[in-house]
Amino acid sequence: MADESEPSMIDEALARLEAAVNRMDAVVQYRLEKAAQPDDRDAELALMDEDRARLAAALDAASARLAEVTATTGEVGQRLDRAIETVQDVLGRA
Repeated sequence: MADESEPSMIDEALARLEAAVNRMDAVVQYRLEKAAQPDDRDAELALMDEDRARLAAALDAASARLAEVTATTGEVGQRLDRAIETVQDVLGRA
């Protein structure tokens, strides 16, 4: 009788082992599939990087434009000062 119960214990142990291996395979497969899919955080980070690059370029362009406007304003101011002086000189002579 001991011989009859021994194979059933081995069969039960093999069945439990097979079930455990199957569960482990399923978990590994799930993790591999999950790792292959892009994470929402990765997509969000990529979008934020694109936005940052776009905003940095826009800021650089705006800064360059501001420098141009500032230089032009200074030049226009100097020309206006000279024109005012010229008009005052002409009016002062009259």
